[in-house]
Amino acid sequence: MRAIMVSENGGPDVLAIAELPDPEPGPGEVVVDVAASGVNFADITKRAGRIPEPLPFIPGHEAAGVVSSVGSQVSGVTVGDRVGWGWPGVSGGYAERVAVPAQWIVPLPPQMQASTAAAVLIQGLTAHYLSHAAYPVRPGDTVLVHAAAGGVGSLLTQMIKLRGGRVIGTVSTAAKEKVARQAGADELIRYTEVDFAAEVKRLTHGAGVSAVFDNVGRATFDGSLAALAPRGTLAIYGQVSGPVPAFETARLIAGGSLYLTRTSLVQYVTNREELLARADDLFRWVISGELSVNVWGRYPLADARSAHHELESRRSAGKLLLIP
Repeated sequence: MRAIMVSENGGPDVLAIAELPDPEPGPGEVVVDVAASGVNFADITKRAGRIPEPLPFIPGHEAAGVVSSVGSQVSGVTVGDRVGWGWPGVSGGYAERVAVPAQWIVPLPPQMQASTAAAVLIQGLTAHYLSHAAYPVRPGDTVLVHAAAGGVGSLLTQMIKLRGGRVIGTVSTAAKEKVARQAGADELIRYTEVDFAAEVKRLTHGAGVSAVFDNVGRATFDGSLAALAPRGTLAIYGQVSGPVPAFETARLIAGGSLYLTRTSLVQYVTNREELLARADDLFRWVISGELSVNVWGRYPLADARSAHHELESRRSAGKLLLIP
């Protein structure tokens, strides 16, 4: 089979196509013939070495396809089943075939295309736990979503609207503003042109927002705290601009007894029951049309470098897929 290998850390050029033996399923595993793989920022941070990963490795934590073989100690899964997965603990998605622990796969409904599943699982599960658990959005809440046109941001915006919230989103370009408005954002801020915290206070008549969902990290941390209402919640789920430096917790008191959480999908999908519950919501909303999945670009597996260049440039406003 063909796969993308990372043999040394570095830029997109270290992504190399390789011919490898077909995987065999171990106990509790199934092998999936991959139809589409999702490209995520976690793939970039591991490729670059900012998140340690033993070398060499095949990137990719999200994909969908058809089960081609089933290992021992697996029940409820048969050859020919259409499945997907999107979980940080499962890697190797940049390949034509992957051995996956059966506990982390989800069955695809007949109406769900494999490419749609590969586009929605990790980012959709992330948006789900953020809006339903990290800060359960209530009807009437006003919240701030950074990168509202991105893969997570556009899904998160839609879920907040489904829960009755009001969304103020940050974007960097006119094209991304259009995407975020289509997702349902009520107000948009070009953070490259204005002080987004001051603009949030203006849009909320000085009150601030109930929650900020922040995947940027270092560059937005101070402004995100300043945008919160007293007892508001800052949920950080990424660090595109770098990790947040150490700070005095007294700043949380000064802001009005603020809450700060650094979240991860791993802690919000801890078992199969939780995985299926969140995935069932995602698939139901996609099939009903309540949740729109924006695929920004599709690339051949061998052109993974271009997909990484596109994602790192922050030009994309939606999901990027690799198609074996």
